[in-house]
This record gives sequence, C-alpha cells and structure tokens, in this order.
Amino acid sequence: FFSISLSPPHHISNKIFIYLFLFCFVLTGDITQKGYEKKRAKLLAPFVPQTQSKTHHTDFLSANIPPLAHRSGGTRDDRYRSDIHTEAVQAALARHKEEKMALPMPTKRRSAFAQSSAENCTPPDTSSASEDEGSLRRRQAAISAMLAQNLQSPEYWINRSVQSSSTSSSASSTLSHGDGKTQNHSQGQTSILADVLAHTRIESSSVPPDVTSTVPQDRNSRADLPPNITVRGMSRGQSRSSMMDTAAGVPAHSRVSTKIQQLLNTLKRPKRPPLSEFFLDDFEEIVEVPQPDPNTPRPEGRQMIPVKGEPLGVVSNWPPALQAALARWGATQAKNLPCFDGIVYPKKEVVIIYSPSCKLWSRSLKLAYTLLNKLGTKNEPVLKPGDRVALVYPNSDPGMFWVAFYGCLLAEVIPVPIEVPLSLKDAGSQQIGFLLGSCGVGLALTSEVCLKGLPKTQNGEIMQFKGWPRLKWVVTDTKYLTKPSKDWQPHIPTANTDTAYIEYKASKEGTVMGVAVSKISMLTHCQALTQACNYCEGETLVNVLDFKKDSGLWHGVLTSVMNRIHTISVSYSVMKACPLSWVQRVHVHKARVAMVKCRDLHWAMMAHRDQKDTNLSSLRMLIVADGANPWSVSSCDAFLNVFQSHGLKPEMICPCASSPEAMTVAIRRPGAQGTPLPARAILSMAGLSHGVIRVNTEDKNSALTVQDVGHVMPGGLMCIVKPDGPPMLCKTDEIGEIVLNSRVGGTMYYGLPGVTKNTFEVIPINSGGTPIGDVPFTRTGLLGFVGPGSLVFVVGKIEGLLSVSGRRHNADDLVATALAVEPVKTVYRGRIAVFSVTVFYDERVVIVAEQRPDANEEDSFQWMSRVLQAIDSIHQVGLYCLALVPANTLPKTHLGGIHISETKQHFLEGSLHPCNILMCPHTCVTNLPKPRQKQPVGVGPASIMVGNLVAGKRIAQASGRDLGLIDDQEQSRKHQFLSEALQWRAQTDPDHVLYMLLNAKGVAVSTATCSQLHKRAEKITAALLERGGINTGDNVVLLYPPGIDLIASFYGCLYAGCIPVTVRPPHPQNLAATLPTVRMIIDVSKAACILTTQTLMKILRSKEAAGCVNVKTWPNIIDTDDLPRKRPSNIYKPPTAEMLAYLDFSVSTTGMLTGVKISHSAVNALCRSIKLQCELYSSRQIAICMDPYCGLGFVLWCMSSVYSGHQSILIPPMELETSLPLWLSTLSQYKIRDTFCSYSVMELCTKGLGTQTEALKARGVNLSCVRSCVVIAEERPRLALTQSFSRLFKDLGLSPRAVSTAFGARVNLAICLQGTAGPDPSTVYVDMKSLRHDRVRLVERGAPQSLPLMESGTILPGVRVIIVNPETRGPLGDSHLGEIWVNSPHNASGYYTICGEESLQADHFNTRLSFGDTETLWARTGYLGFVRRTELLDASGDRHDALFVVGSLDETLELRGLRYHPIDIETSVSRAHRSIAESAVFTWTNLLVVVVELSGSEQEALDLVPLVTNVVLKEHHLIVGVVVIVDPGVIPINSRGEKQRMHLRDSFLADQLDPIYVAYNM
Repeated sequence: FFSISLSPPHHISNKIFIYLFLFCFVLTGDITQKGYEKKRAKLLAPFVPQTQSKTHHTDFLSANIPPLAHRSGGTRDDRYRSDIHTEAVQAALARHKEEKMALPMPTKRRSAFAQSSAENCTPPDTSSASEDEGSLRRRQAAISAMLAQNLQSPEYWINRSVQSSSTSSSASSTLSHGDGKTQNHSQGQTSILADVLAHTRIESSSVPPDVTSTVPQDRNSRADLPPNITVRGMSRGQSRSSMMDTAAGVPAHSRVSTKIQQLLNTLKRPKRPPLSEFFLDDFEEIVEVPQPDPNTPRPEGRQMIPVKGEPLGVVSNWPPALQAALARWGATQAKNLPCFDGIVYPKKEVVIIYSPSCKLWSRSLKLAYTLLNKLGTKNEPVLKPGDRVALVYPNSDPGMFWVAFYGCLLAEVIPVPIEVPLSLKDAGSQQIGFLLGSCGVGLALTSEVCLKGLPKTQNGEIMQFKGWPRLKWVVTDTKYLTKPSKDWQPHIPTANTDTAYIEYKASKEGTVMGVAVSKISMLTHCQALTQACNYCEGETLVNVLDFKKDSGLWHGVLTSVMNRIHTISVSYSVMKACPLSWVQRVHVHKARVAMVKCRDLHWAMMAHRDQKDTNLSSLRMLIVADGANPWSVSSCDAFLNVFQSHGLKPEMICPCASSPEAMTVAIRRPGAQGTPLPARAILSMAGLSHGVIRVNTEDKNSALTVQDVGHVMPGGLMCIVKPDGPPMLCKTDEIGEIVLNSRVGGTMYYGLPGVTKNTFEVIPINSGGTPIGDVPFTRTGLLGFVGPGSLVFVVGKIEGLLSVSGRRHNADDLVATALAVEPVKTVYRGRIAVFSVTVFYDERVVIVAEQRPDANEEDSFQWMSRVLQAIDSIHQVGLYCLALVPANTLPKTHLGGIHISETKQHFLEGSLHPCNILMCPHTCVTNLPKPRQKQPVGVGPASIMVGNLVAGKRIAQASGRDLGLIDDQEQSRKHQFLSEALQWRAQTDPDHVLYMLLNAKGVAVSTATCSQLHKRAEKITAALLERGGINTGDNVVLLYPPGIDLIASFYGCLYAGCIPVTVRPPHPQNLAATLPTVRMIIDVSKAACILTTQTLMKILRSKEAAGCVNVKTWPNIIDTDDLPRKRPSNIYKPPTAEMLAYLDFSVSTTGMLTGVKISHSAVNALCRSIKLQCELYSSRQIAICMDPYCGLGFVLWCMSSVYSGHQSILIPPMELETSLPLWLSTLSQYKIRDTFCSYSVMELCTKGLGTQTEALKARGVNLSCVRSCVVIAEERPRLALTQSFSRLFKDLGLSPRAVSTAFGARVNLAICLQGTAGPDPSTVYVDMKSLRHDRVRLVERGAPQSLPLMESGTILPGVRVIIVNPETRGPLGDSHLGEIWVNSPHNASGYYTICGEESLQADHFNTRLSFGDTETLWARTGYLGFVRRTELLDASGDRHDALFVVGSLDETLELRGLRYHPIDIETSVSRAHRSIAESAVFTWTNLLVVVVELSGSEQEALDLVPLVTNVVLKEHHLIVGVVVIVDPGVIPINSRGEKQRMHLRDSFLADQLDPIYVAYNM
C-alpha cells in the first residue's frame, strides 16, 4: 500500500530566504507595496551563497511498499516546499484569466464604506496572527515574493475593458449619490442590454405598463403616476412603442442593467452536474439517492489492524501520585525544585525576573490548608474534597497558577483552569459560564493583581458575566494564606479513578465542555510522556505554550514536577514584545527541551535578524505541539533552514498530536544524529476530499505534503474509524478519525453523561459489524491514517472539517489557498476565518477575512474574485460567501486568534458588519429542486370534466345570495339612479344626517343632512353649467381632500349629467412627485374642467407647480368654496341605467394605472348588494377611515349612505398622523357596530398604539360594540397584520371574530365583503410547494412549508365566482389554483380608453369559458385563488364556499418553471433580520431581485445580503440574483398601502433608488 522514495538533501535558496525575511515586514502591515519592492531590490543586490543544509527526508506514496531505499546527495523534492501550492494557485488564476469573464462590482453609497483607520475605530491588534493561523502564514511567507511578481501583471482576471465603464460609473455615481445628485451616464452600454432584452420575455401586451411615479417618496406622501406615460386601455401600438429599446421606459444604457448583463454572462459558465433532485413530484419531496460517480476514488486496501504503542515501562522510584512527587522534592531538595522564569518588557527595557527556588511545596501547602480550614467555619466549610474550583490566572503569572493547581490537588478539590474574563463582550464568555455551571463551580481562585483587573460595577463589585454562575472570589497571594499547623498534613492517597482536574474544550459549534482527568490518568500520562520524551531529572525546559491546558499543562506543569525539570515559561505577552525571546532562553539556559507551536517558530524566524550569538545545539527536543496541523511542515522546514546554522539539528524537531479527550496521542521521538528523518506523505487533495489516500502523480499542484507525528504513546492502542456513523474500522488507504485506548486520556465530559458515551466509550467494529473487543476507545477528533512503520499521520481535525456535497474539505487547507492569493494589499495580518453554514440541505463554505484599512474597493473585490477561482480550481468546491470586515473586528480568542464559532454566530445573526461581501450561491448551490417542465395540454375538455368527477373533485365555483329572491320594499326598486335617490331622501327625510366629518380632535367639523347635501349638489351643478360651459357626458375631475365637499361635488356632477373622476390632490410638500400624477389623469380622462377648493386651486397655479407641469394648459378650474345661489333649471336624468355614472382610476398592486367605467346600473346593484350584506338601514351608523378616491372605498364614502340611508362618520386617514387614537376613540364614543378601514390605517394603529392599550383603556375606550371591522383591499388578506390587530386590542373588548377583509378588483370593485349573517372567516394552511405548481393541498398548522391563508370575506349577493385556468380558460377543480373570474350585475363596463381597443375589453370584461358553461359572460379579475367548501353553514343552511385570494396574476414570478408570489418571499425576507423594515421582490432577465429597506445603521447594510440569500434559498428554493439595500420609505406604496413593485423595478433599473448597497450574487 505504501512505497518509499527518498529525496536528496534539501537546501533553501537565498532568494526564498530573502523573501521570507521580506515577508516579516509584509505581515506586520507596516510596509507599502513600493517600500516592499525597494527593500527587495536592496536585499537581492549583495547576493551571497549560504551553507548548504544536509537534511535527509523520505516520502511515501500510495502503492505497494518496496524495500526502504535512500538517495544520496541532491536536494529535497520541490513538492515539499510551501511555495509549490502557490504554483497551483497561479496556474488556476491563469486559466481563469484566459476566460476574460467580467464580474459586476457591488455598488456602494460613499457612507456605506467610508471607514477610518483600524487604530481609530478599534483597539490595536494584539497579535500578528492567530494561534491556529501561524503554520498557514508560514506557507504564505515562503510564497509571497513570487506572488508579488506574478500577480502584478497588467491583465487582471476581471475583464477591464468591459468593467471599466461599470466600475468608473459606480465610483462616480457613488459620489453623486452621496451628494444627492443625479448623474447622466454614457450611452456606451446600449448594445449590451439590447441582447438581453432580445431574449427576455416581455410581459403580456394585455398588461398595461407601469405608470407610477419614478421619484422616491415619503411614506406619508403617496404618488401613483409619473408624467409622460400611457394608461391601461391604450392601443397596443401606443403603449408598447420602443419597448425593446427602453424596457418599459428604462434607458437601455443604465449602469444597473449593464451590471446585470455582466452577472448573466458570468452565470452562463457551465456548472458542475447537479446532485440529486429533492422533489420530482407535485406533492411530495422525494429525496433521490445520488448515483455514485464511477470516477470517485474508493479505498482499496485491507482493513487496518489496531496499532499498539510500546509497553509503558515500570520504574521503581515512580511516585504513587503526582502530589507525592511534589512532596518528595519539597521535603528532600527544597532548593532545587522546578522553577520558572517570567520575562517582562516594560517600555522596551528588558527585565528578567528569575527565581532559583519558587517554594512551590510550601506555598501549595499553605493554600491547601487555607482552602479547607479558613474559608468557612469548622462546622460549615465552604469547600470539601471533590468540589470544583475555577482557576483564573493570566498567562503572565505561571507561578501563581502552579501554586493554585497543586494547592487544589493537595486539598483534594478539583481545579478547573479557565481564561481571565477581560470584558463583558469576551468571545465565548457565555460558553465558559456554561462550563462552570455544568461543573458546579461556586468558587474562583485568582491573584490580587488579576482581581484588580477584572471588570467592576460602580459599587466596586466584580461584574456578573453573562451566563456565569455566581462565584466567590479568593485571592491566593502568599500574604493572604495561612501557615498550616505542625500537626496538619495533606492527605495524599495513591492515584485512583477520582477526578484530579478538569480541562476545558471548545467544540466546533462553540460549546465549552470540561474534560475530566482522573488522578491515575494524570499520573500515567506523566509516566508515558517521561518515557516517550526520555525526560531526565534536572533538565531545563522552555515552555511557550499556555500552561493552563493541553501540552503546556501536561509537560510544563505536571511532567516537570514529576521529573524535577527546571521549567522556564515564556508568556504570550512576552512573545508579542520579543518574538525571539524563547530562542534566547534556550541559548542562555542551555535548555534541553522546548515546547512551541508553529506560530512561535514563525515569529522567531521573522525576528531573527542575523543573531550570530544564538546557539540551539543544547536542544535535544523541539516539541511542536500543533504538529497535527498538516501545514506545520512548512513552518518546521523554514525554521530549520534559518536556524540550522545556529546548531539546530533536523532530528530535534518532534511534532506531536494531541486532543483534550485523549491527551497526547502520538509524538515523534528524538532521533540519533545523522539518522534519516521519517517519511513524508505527498497526498492528492482530491483523494483526501473523498476520504482516501492517493498519491498526486498527475497534477502535482494539488498535492498536500504531510509529516508524521511519530508513534503512538507508550501503553496506547490506536485505531482509525470512519468519522460518520458507526465506528467501523477504516481500510489502510482510508482517512478516518483516530481513536485511542489507554489509561492516559480523559474519562468524561464532566456533568454531560449523554455526550460522554459517544466520545469516551467507543467500541470499534469490523466490516461485518462485529466489535473488535470489549475495551472502550476515546475519540480524539483528529483525522489521519497510519503509515509505514506504524507512523501516525494527521491531515486535519473534525472541528475543521467542512462536508460539502458529500466531500470533506479541511478549513486550514482553504485558508492556506486564500493566503496564497496576494493578500498583501487586502488582508490585514493574514487574519482569515473559514467555516461552513448549513443552507438548503448542505453545508456551504464561508470565508471571512479582515481587510487592511488602506485597501481600496477595487483591490478588495479583485482579491475576492481570485480567491473564488483559486479555491474552485484547487479544491473543486464553490464558495458560498466571501466577506471582508474592518481590521481588528473579528472576535478573538484569549491568545489573539480568530474565534471561529463566535465569528460564525455573528455571520448568522447579521452582526458581523462586513465592509465588502461577495455571495456566490449560483455557483455552489447545485442541489436545487428539478425545474418544472410544463407539459403541453393534450387533454380535451370532456376528459378533464370526467377526470374531476371520477376523482371526486367538484368544479371550483361559488356564489353569493340571489338578489332577485330578496324582498326589498325600499326605494331601490323605485329609483334606478343615485341622483334620484338623493332627491327622494331630501324630500322625505330632509333633516336626516347622512355624513359627519371628524377632525383630529374627534370634533365634527362638518355634517351633511339629506337636504344640505342635495342643495349643495344643486349649487355645484349651477356652477358647472354657468362657469364651466360643459356639455352632457363631459368628464369632470374632482380634486378634493377627503370630506363632504367631495361627496357634494360627485352628486353635483350627476345632477349636471357629467362624468365625475375623483383624483387624489397633490401633496403640498411633495409637488414634484405627486402633481405629475394629477396632470396625467386629467390629460388621460380629457377632463373638461376641474372642481376643487380655493387652496388647491392656488397650488395648481403656483410657481412650484409650474416647475413640475405646464400650468398654462389646465382645464377650466372651478372653485367650489364660492358657489352661486342659483338652482339649476333642471336635474339631468340619464335615459338608461347602462350609461356611464363615473370613472374609477386607480393604481393596482402591480403599479399599473387603470381607469374603469362604472355604469348607473352597476352602482345601483353594488349599493344594494352592500346594503343586504351588511344590513345597513337608516338607523345605523358606520365609521369609515380610508381614502375615498377609488374602488370600494369611494363607494362606501360617497354612495352607500345615499342609497341605504345610514349615517357615515368620515375619518380622513391623514388626521391619524396627528391623533393616532382618533379612529378607535370614535368607534368607542359613537358605539359603532360596523367600520371600514385600509391596511395602512390598521398598520398605523398596530405599530403606534400597540403599547398604549392600558392608556386607552384608562381613557374609557371600549371596542366591544364593534361587530364588523372590515379592511378594504385588492390583495391577499394580510393575516399577520389582522391577527396582530385583534390580539393587541383584545384588552379593549375587540372581538377576534370582528376583524375581516374585503376583496375587489378593477373589473369588479366589490366581490367579497364580510357580512353580518354569514359565517366567520375561515383560515386554512396550504402547502407552498404544491402552490408553486398551481395545486392546492391543505396541511396542518405548523407543517413545514405551510402558508396560512384567510378567507377574503363572504361573497356578496348577486356575485358568482369560478376558478379558471388562465391559459386554457377552462374551469378547474377545487384542488387547483387558478384565476378568479366573476359574474355580477355590478361588474365594470370596461376600461376607459382614448381610442377603443375591443380585444382588450372582450378579454377582460366579456369573456367565456372554453368548455363547460360557455354562455355566461365573465370578467377576469387578474387574481389567483381557489374555492374550498367548509364545514360552516351559510345563512341559507348550506355548506359555506370560501374564496381564498392568493395573489395577483400579473405579479407572480415565473422562476424555474414554478409560480411564486412576491408576498411570500417578502414575508420570509422581513423575518431575516430585525433591521429590515420592508422588502419587495421582482424579476429582471430571470434574476430574482430583492430590495430591502434598512431601518438600522448603514453599518448593518452588508449583513443583510447573506441573510436574505439564505432565507430565500431555504424557504423558497430560489437563488437571489441581486440584493439592493435602500433607505426606509424608498419602496413605493399606493394609497391603500399596497406595494408598487413594477415602479420599484423601473426605478432600480434607471438607477434612481440611491441604494446604500447593491450586491450581485454570483
């Protein structure tokens, strides 16, 4: 299985050495590119050859093992160098460079990325690399010079010729956005977009164009129309002229469109074959078993045999317990105890504090006595044997820690060493609290200096850290300890299975657990280390590691006491001040052993500076504690090459592998001088990703060189098992998790028995499923294999494993590749974090790096682009997200490294605050559901009907009560016209109050009786005839604020035989946005004159108005504040009820302006239907709080009271902005039973009054009188809002049954309206996956992918609805989603057109079914919905048929062959982050665009990009193409609170949104 080949001796060239030296400056961040080149040229000038090294290494390949052979002479194989991986990166980038693909750079507002220097915004970095990054950085050091030359070529991977226009315009428009100005862009990109539009499906020509305002506006000032546009009903030639050139009015040279084209070009690149589809059926999610790839490498070796370590020798003088060893040395050789050094560097002055005798025994004895006898009373001691105690000591105070640790052992309490909490925001601090809680810690030992440095409250007490139990703090300085009495001696039993100490361990998810180590394990481990390392009494050991855990504790604190080793501890703070300090300690003290990490090798190498007096020949072991890191070989080789001339021998370097659970797993024994070094493995990264060992023989660039970590520890038994599933033994050429059986390791996770069993009690099984024995093994968390000669090789850790699409990738490998891509200009001190997040059934790779403060946008984006390509080529894995954050902002570990789990948590919570981000879901998400292929309809109508009958499905249709069967003796039979009804009421009941208008104080500022309304209407009629000079049938615009004047003018027009057209008046503070809308409707309707107030007339003729529109061409404006006292000679009566009564102009939910014709017969039928449904009579009062300009709101405001005789209390919505409780107070004051409002009003009350219910209750507001509260809208019911409103005001007596919704459309203003006699509105839960296939499948509440839908009110009397397939126009069964068609006497007559287009009228207003009932004329609402028969009974006793509206057909998004409704995606997006105020989605060139309003600071803008992408992918199986972050209020909404998405789309493509950030997902 293995073959061995030897490489010639290796020497490092002077160039590489100089590059390593230069990289010292680069990594410190204090050298510019120019300075780097200058320094490089200076150093290379006096080129002097150096001594050749005589190092011998062997390597092995995956094949049969031939006899070992050695080569003589020569140099080491080039593949061992750390720069070999750089060649692979360069080759990958070169391949991508040839493709010349243009990536769209994100668009930023200046304020979004203007950042101060790292020193100004964050505290200075206390480390130049993280603890775990060190080895990876060495690899970068060896290759940086090569990168500096190779990656500075003038040709970038990004196609500069294409991108130059977009990036330059991006930069310039960023400036213009910051200044609030609009910039004109060049015309150069017209041809780029033309190709896109030529292949883009334009919306159906029957759909009118978007004619809403293109100016971003305030929430309080609504604008529904812009100038110079067409309206619904225009001829097709007019409405679609030059559509291919301008894309619905959007200039083709738009910068945004150019970037989207670049994005589309990038996405055209072929993707890897997709994995298994997740559902192929309309109803079920079927996970298909992936077909195995025949080219996937598989293990071919035999099953491995457990590997035994050497027997653990028995020495007669070994103590029975570690405390006994301390007692022996303390009693017999007190002056020669193990010692420590602390080296302090204040203000660059070196002060060495050296203690020849630390009196460890006596101090530990005092502490043990104090803990047991002096903390509490004699009868109630605070501590008793077996209690857990936290040890809180800084790394700069090893002596105090030693005393505390051994004092606890002597007192038989269990020490739990933890890090010093420096602030309340320490990364992982809460998890440390979980550890202390699970261990039951109530007491903490610390030093006096450390105690003073802990965070305090204002009272001077130590702060309660989040998640921590309450602790009692005890200072262990000598002056606070009590000398024990002469007769007191500590109890030192023989080592047993009782817990000796607890070592903390952080998992991949960030959870901190305590590994309990028994007394016998502690002692045995010291014995095993003594044997493996051949420790001798009196040796000197230099320890650079953290002495509270891992190898630093095992060697420097425990084994050193057992062998009376002189220990010199060099703290982390010393290493920051003088990285070469540990080397100096070895030289000065002639140390025999040094304990370091790759980080320390790197730092020493950086600070070397030709120190000729350094001599390392005294060393016999240089233990590399993180030798398990596969990239540690680079650090070891580089350090050896630098210090070999200073006496360092190759055989001294001894990497080891360890884990908190199993402690030391393996360590390389020091070899005799001149013996060849052990073998090295050159492995294929592709093979490693599949978990097998393969030699990289074809593509040497993707090889990974791994050094061994020696043999198994003495007394140990090792196996390699599969990391997933049952612990089955691996084959000899398979990568697996190392499990170890010995008496050395930990025994359990303290307080966590469930997790313990899966880690500490593993029984490996063979391929047949049979256990190999009954001895339990411990999982080490290390991934590796056993090589020739039983050497152990480690290729990674479980916690750094990223399992993507069935392949395993090591996070360290990805970091190494990212560091190889010219990070000098971009990455701050090489600080890069790699982790994975689970999105859509798979793990996705995320890379986060700290960006240098002086890095510019282009360099950062270029670096991110290159990292994408390098990782894709080297590792064959796509990155999901690549983010750059400001320098020094990533959470740190106590030693300055990046806290990975905390960084991941910030990413998922949206609190990472990146300054640059690049999402790549299109390239890495390959397991999307299979796109639906719509099958051609080949089934006849009869077959469909028979199929429905056989399946037991009924045709989806429903109807309201029959108007003809209801006996009505009211005037409705006498008067066909509303004008006649008003005259009749003025004669029969002149003093009956029909209308009452309230102001913000709730005072009735105006009322209108039947007589008053009739007389005022007559005066307006006279004014029209006298001043307007109009003819019968002329259109008259009514321009009024909500009030009684509007109503009187409406009836004045009817009296005069004119056609009223109600228009919302312009907003005085926002004329530029709102006045063009007014002008457009006036021009489109060909109005003969305008009726308005004196105030509005002045506004129409003002200078401000002249800046927006041509005020000289207004029609005749009549001021109705000053009316003549004349009465008209006669009141006009239409010859037939089919004549036009009024025009209703409205902006629909799709942002389209449509004017429909309403006849007198339709008005009469609608008012009668509402009267019967709501039981409206003259004695009733209703309250209306909504805008009265269109739809059902206009009917209720102006017409319903005149027809039914009830009193309407009118509350203009604008008054609620001054007095929020006005509407609710009115309902309570007048005991209103029926009220009508809009969603805007309900949302305003919910948000503004939700926290004031107690105050309203105290003011006497009581809503128990409300029987019906109906929301008037033309959209799907907003269930969340109505439920919130009901719950919030339940305490005020509002019945949850009272709140309901109405539904109307352009073709029929009122289809559904919740009445008094019908059943309560029902709510169902439908499966969203089925809904996307136009199927309706009801599920239980809380089911995955379920969508709650509320009935849109009871169908009005005289109304029939049927669900129809919009394509085949055939009726559907009740299990299908289809278009709602309506038949009713109050259907609109048609669209108002300038030149009639009969095909459009016939298609929408007079259409027939293709089969079934082909005689009935229907109107198409343009809304999708379904009908379900419920168990409830209607007024006639029959089962109730409920109509559920799902969404507008024009708004639906056709993506991947499925139908999506924007509101569903927007609901998911709004839940993604607390700072998302509102969102809207639309499509452009088959890309999903999500626009998000940011309510928080702009610092959070980029946090939203991955969260939005994640939630849409997870819940809707869609990839977001573009994410746009904008300010609050940018998303336009109409007067009813409905979003105008098409208007938003056009504004975005015309580059008019002034976005905070635009992200183009790759």
